[in-house]
Amino acid sequence: MSAAGAPFAFVGAQASAGALDRADHLRDDPAALTALWPQARVLLLDDAGHALASADRGPAIPTGTQISEGPGGVGAAIFLGLQDDGRAWFALDAALTAFDAPQRIDLRSAAAHWPALEAAAFAQARALQHWRSRQRHCGVCGGEVLFVRAGWLGRCSACSAEHYPRTDPAVIVAVSDGERLLLGRQRSWPARRYSVIAGFVEPGESLEQTVAREVLEETGVRVHACRYQASQPWPFPGALMLGFMADAHADEPQAGEELEEARWFTVDELLAAKAREAGERDDEGPLLSASISIARWLIEQWLAAAVAARLR
Repeated sequence: MSAAGAPFAFVGAQASAGALDRADHLRDDPAALTALWPQARVLLLDDAGHALASADRGPAIPTGTQISEGPGGVGAAIFLGLQDDGRAWFALDAALTAFDAPQRIDLRSAAAHWPALEAAAFAQARALQHWRSRQRHCGVCGGEVLFVRAGWLGRCSACSAEHYPRTDPAVIVAVSDGERLLLGRQRSWPARRYSVIAGFVEPGESLEQTVAREVLEETGVRVHACRYQASQPWPFPGALMLGFMADAHADEPQAGEELEEARWFTVDELLAAKAREAGERDDEGPLLSASISIARWLIEQWLAAAVAARLR
């Protein structure tokens, strides 16, 4: 993976923004969950991981009482957590209920328009749905996996091995040589789109080692220092993006196998890209990452610091 697109609710100092109280103590309390179910908000995802949406593309979220009886009740749902007012949130496969909505919407698209709480909860639901769909059999003995603890624990019916939701850590890094910012693009991206460099952490590796290795592998640029900044979940299917700023040598970038191009950008080029996005320029120059992504946040942080340094 090379550069991130547009993840979900995140960032930095806003530690609790867009987050439910996950209320771990309720996962082993079926009676309490059943009592919460009637007024709960139930997030529905189809088999492709798309959310049910209203005609205006807003989230279509029924209550527990609106879900048909049968396989789609509280016993089949994943308990996501509690809202500030104590209202519960659950996630359920849409195929298990007769409830329907006018549209299906990709969560990456939805995140740009939905409130942070809904976007974050759907991202949480999608990550758990993906894990459960791929953890049907035990990796130890091949037995059938049954889900307990309100959907958060898989237990093998044959050998009792326990399986937990998977999150893959990945670094995402704004690399600078002191004057310029290093950005790359993948061939599959929209034309002219550039972003910062990213990659998965490998076993036995520190985050700082990952930053240096990934940047070198993908661009040929040597990093000599880095600093952690913030994080953002990326539930496609289950990554956690760990944002860094890095200082690097002014090496000439050489795109690796995963990138179509890697190059240094000046402050003026980045300011022009922002103006292009705002419709203030109509030329065919580079475009930047989506505004809701940690990739874009890192770019904005670096750019703000660089512009401030010019004014001193």
